[in-house]
Amino acid sequence: MTTIGFIGLGIMGSPMAGHLQDAGYDLVTCRHRSPLPELNQSKGRLTEAGSPKEVAEAAEIVILMVPDTPDVERVLFAENGVAAGLSKGKLVIDMSSISPTATQDFAKRINELGCDYLDAPVSGGQVGAEGGTLTIMIGGPQRAFDRAKPLFDLMGKNITLVGTNNGDGQTCKVANQIIVALNIEAVSEALVFAAKAGADPAKVREALMGGFASSKILEIHGERMIKRTFNPGFRIQLHQKDLNLALQSARDLGVSLPNTATAQELFNACSAAGGKDWDHSAMVRALEGLAGNPVAKD
Repeated sequence: MTTIGFIGLGIMGSPMAGHLQDAGYDLVTCRHRSPLPELNQSKGRLTEAGSPKEVAEAAEIVILMVPDTPDVERVLFAENGVAAGLSKGKLVIDMSSISPTATQDFAKRINELGCDYLDAPVSGGQVGAEGGTLTIMIGGPQRAFDRAKPLFDLMGKNITLVGTNNGDGQTCKVANQIIVALNIEAVSEALVFAAKAGADPAKVREALMGGFASSKILEIHGERMIKRTFNPGFRIQLHQKDLNLALQSARDLGVSLPNTATAQELFNACSAAGGKDWDHSAMVRALEGLAGNPVAKD
């Protein structure tokens, strides 16, 4: 069975890699930012290499799941990076959420080595990663997608080749993050309004779940806002990064994203209050501060 390189075993990467290992794939990895977790050793083996270069030398397919554009560039192209260990015919899959423009450049450099490249960012958070139900948005050639599809099937449920150009997957992910942020903002406003008016936010949410306002954000993050469970599934600082990508891309394209900018300012307010590592549903705290009234007590 194909040996898979997997770099970035964090909150999302660990369960994603675990699904590959459970299916019998042997994994090779290296340390990125934190100690390696203990994955299931009963099926596929997990081997630690000394560098991304060694990971690429040992694997036919290399998957990256790291936080930001500079992390991807460093893992790929620094001394002893993945690129230094690639040989013709291998496949690099970046499942991080990064700049679409930078992705195009990274793909070109990997292609020049005789290797294919897919950008395949995901949505679904820690819950989706653990359940193998992620939405995966892919950009890149059909042949590479067909090769990677069995791996994607183990990690996700809604798998779409958005386009055959590298960067298309990242563009789709930016659009996803705009929608998620604005939905969190809308649910936050609604529950703050209800609480300030004297209604029970939990009952308001319950009623709204049966109507046209129902959404995954209202279901999952609305409950977090009421129960004050802001331990991170997806950290505010990561959503800030994604909205920065949206706003920068919008400037480059000459597109106005006024509500995205507002959502980013609310995330900025949370971060300034020490909440960069809160779950992104904690955006509600910024609106509670403006209203002088919490949805519920911490």
